[in-house]
Amino acid sequence: MSPKGETGTELSEQARVAVVATVEAARRSSRVLARASTQQKNAALGAMAHALADGRARILEANREDVEGARTTQLSPALIDRLRLDETRLGEMITSIEAVAALPDPVGQILASWRRPNGLEIQKVRVPLGVVGIVYESRPNVTSDCACLCLKSGNAVVLRGGSESFHSNRAIAASLQGALRRQGLPPEAIGAIPVPGRGAVDLLLQLDQLIDVVIPRGGEALIRKIVERSRIPVIKHAKGVCHVYVDEDADPEMAEAIALNAKCQRPATCNAMETLLVHERLAATWLPRVITRLQAQGVEIRGDERAAAVAPGIARASDQDWSTEYLALILSVRVVRSLDEAIEHIARYGSAHSDAIVTKDEARAARFLREVDSAAVYVNASTRFTDGFEFGLGAEIGISTDRLHARGPMGLEELTTYKYVVRGTGQVRQ
Repeated sequence: MSPKGETGTELSEQARVAVVATVEAARRSSRVLARASTQQKNAALGAMAHALADGRARILEANREDVEGARTTQLSPALIDRLRLDETRLGEMITSIEAVAALPDPVGQILASWRRPNGLEIQKVRVPLGVVGIVYESRPNVTSDCACLCLKSGNAVVLRGGSESFHSNRAIAASLQGALRRQGLPPEAIGAIPVPGRGAVDLLLQLDQLIDVVIPRGGEALIRKIVERSRIPVIKHAKGVCHVYVDEDADPEMAEAIALNAKCQRPATCNAMETLLVHERLAATWLPRVITRLQAQGVEIRGDERAAAVAPGIARASDQDWSTEYLALILSVRVVRSLDEAIEHIARYGSAHSDAIVTKDEARAARFLREVDSAAVYVNASTRFTDGFEFGLGAEIGISTDRLHARGPMGLEELTTYKYVVRGTGQVRQ
């Protein structure tokens, strides 16, 4: 069956040709990038940063068009927030490119080397993945973040952003492609799918001879669809149901600051806290004040019976709430009897993304770090730090909750694989 478009119509032959041509050009470009020197790649990254700065007015105007369209189609406030660009966010995109340029080049790193008794010299060497496909929603910064990370790690990238950010992504990609052209590298190494609509994604996911890995970035529904339909290996995180557990020995002021930051600093992100777990010994004294402060910032609280007992008037949480990624100013609150109960709750309802404990007890902190099986676990810090830039990776290609190949924020090293380089002096196997 032919892929369907956004409105359910067949993807036209012209559109199919355009998608395949974009991916084929990226494949050819990947061979050029794989042999590019660190100096060439860094020069191109510098040119890309300048191109975004020079194209600021054009990019922001394209983004305004997308935001107005999103309001007209009544997208959720969370999606509109992810979509919106301003001077600050554009500046952060430029800073991310510059940070990636300053990082060590992973390509060619020797991971291990040894000599066999027969004289063979064997090395395990980092090499690019090849062509990376990114399917994403809303956030235009993904276009530049993924392009710069893939370039530095020697990969070509094929970008397919959501229809709601079509104009923003096209403007950003055009600026970056122009920078590559001026630096003598193939602009097709940043392949922006020129066709809006779901049919383009469906076709993209079948091109397993041209694309080496797909990384989806977006909501749970998008990621589930990609996993179900892709013939290409997928690295993903399904959703971010992140927890902060406030232990009985927590510093009250620290715990309050962390809880407010984890929920309110930017609630539409996958690393924002969705459930607050509080030890029963703090329920009567600490929890009511924190709930009041959260509500003052517009947070809707949904609590269990014990939370409602100390904060009358809050909504009661359903079983579904505990496993929901709100991506909004909504928070589930549960009072627990022990660290064991908190860990059990996270194991049952969590998504293996980011979870934190606030405590002064080193033994309980160590248990939490050891027993909570998430991509990022924290002691006395906000979950909002699960981010490639904050981890010192320059930017991130995505966050993985998988266990194979990559986990957590994915930077340059996660965009490489390895090959064995074997040198001999004429050895033959007996």
